[in-house]
Amino acid sequence: MSAPEHTLHITPTGTPRATILFVPPLFDEANRTRRTLVLAMRALGADGFATLLPDLPGQNESLVPLEQADLANWQSALADAAATINGPLIIASLRGGALIDHHAKAAAWWRLAPVSGAALLRTLMRARVAADREAGLTSSLDSLQAESATALLILAGNLLSPAMMGQLGSAEVEPVAPLRTVTLGSGADAIAGTPLWLRAEPGEDSTMAAAIAADIAAWSTTCGIS
Repeated sequence: MSAPEHTLHITPTGTPRATILFVPPLFDEANRTRRTLVLAMRALGADGFATLLPDLPGQNESLVPLEQADLANWQSALADAAATINGPLIIASLRGGALIDHHAKAAAWWRLAPVSGAALLRTLMRARVAADREAGLTSSLDSLQAESATALLILAGNLLSPAMMGQLGSAEVEPVAPLRTVTLGSGADAIAGTPLWLRAEPGEDSTMAAAIAADIAAWSTTCGIS
C-alpha cells in the first residue's frame, strides 16, 4: 500500500487562497461523478483555490489490486495525501468518500450527500443479485453476505476482500468540525444538481459543478480560511 498514487492537481496563478482536497464517491460511483468533480475543480482554480483529486489504492490509475485494499487503507492514504499540503486545507467529500475523510488533518470539511457503508454495500449487493438473475443464476443478499465473510466477492465489477466487506458493513460517517453538509435540491443546506451516482453511465452536470465550487468557496470564507 506504500506505492504513490496518481493525483490530479489544478493550481491557480499566484498563491492559493486555500487547497481543496476532493474525496470522490467510492467504487463505481466515482466514475460517474469524476467529470463533474473536475469541472468543479477548474471553477475553484479560477477563483484562486488549489485543488487535488487523489486516486485511492486500487482505484483508477492505482497499481494496487483492489482486493488488497480496505477502508482502513483508504483512510490512511487520504491522511497521507492531506499531510503533504502546505497552508489551509478543506476536505470536500462526496457520498462514501465521507467514510474515509476523518483521519486527515484539515482546517474544515465539506460533505455532499454522505452515506453509510451499510447503505453502499446494500446497493452493490442488490446490483449483483440483479445481474445474477439476468444471467440465470440464483443469489441473495444473505448468500452474498455469507460468502463475503471468507472469500473475495465481485460486486458491480469490484473484487472486494472480506476485510473491505466487513469494514464497509459497519462503517458510519464520523463527526468532524468545522463541517458543512449539503444535499441536492433547494434551501440553505442544498445545492442544485442531479444524483450522478445513480446513473448507469458516467455523466456531467456543469450546473452542479458550479454550485459545488461556489458553496465550497463560501464555506471557506465562513470558516475564516480565505
